[in-house]
Amino acid sequence: MLIARTLEQLAEATATLRATRGVLALVPTMGALHAGHLALLAAARLHARAVAASIFVNPTQFAPTEDFARYPRDEAGDLAKLDEAGCDLAWLPDAAVMYPPGDATAIEMAGPALGWEGALRPGHFRGVATVVAKLFGQVRPDAAVFGEKDWQQLQVIRRMTADMSLPVRVIGAAVVREDDGLAMSSRNRFLTPAERALAPLLYDVLRDMRDAMRRGMMPRAALAAGVQRLAARSFVPDYLALVDNATLVETDRPGEHARLIAAARLGSVRLLDNIASV
Repeated sequence: MLIARTLEQLAEATATLRATRGVLALVPTMGALHAGHLALLAAARLHARAVAASIFVNPTQFAPTEDFARYPRDEAGDLAKLDEAGCDLAWLPDAAVMYPPGDATAIEMAGPALGWEGALRPGHFRGVATVVAKLFGQVRPDAAVFGEKDWQQLQVIRRMTADMSLPVRVIGAAVVREDDGLAMSSRNRFLTPAERALAPLLYDVLRDMRDAMRRGMMPRAALAAGVQRLAARSFVPDYLALVDNATLVETDRPGEHARLIAAARLGSVRLLDNIASV
């Protein structure tokens, strides 16, 4: 596996991969890798002969009150996992490479970035869109794979890529779950044993809301019941909503074009999840 830490090293590595392998796919990550990330690598391999992964904990998508300093970091462990998974290139820029002195450009997002995470975390999607655009410009991948667990983020990146006419195919990969249904996340390690035992309830509630709507319950009633059920079990729901798949605009019509999305706090951990509404 090639490892690049500077733009010069990256240019040399990507040129080598393109010359020997052709099509290149990128999997952007913030490290602390788990089986969900490795599934993204496997998905990328279906679309390209060469796969690169980036590891960069992006400070601009964290608010001052959020957990940037606490976010788990394990470079040695991450590199070992990438190598074992057959990754061809690891791109490990530092903040000075990503945001050099004089850096003065950011991407302001509207559309799917409004509401939900965008409302609760002002500036978050500006940071996400900006860093992803930078990664696309640096690596110049033919395709990039993102997990569907962060559904709103995926739609923001798709919108940004289309609006900026970037020649990258954005691919979504299905949520990877633990055996009990909890969506895999680097932050799950911060759950206490009692919280970890309770955490799969979020997925259970989403499925039960979907099933209730299939039986004819009105979406608002199903969502209200879901919020009440979570609140009764120590969760602090930020939102449960039925939204249009691509625009993230709230809808009252479940179907193939709608998604159930959820965010809730459990102890010190904020859990995100989503499922199709049919």
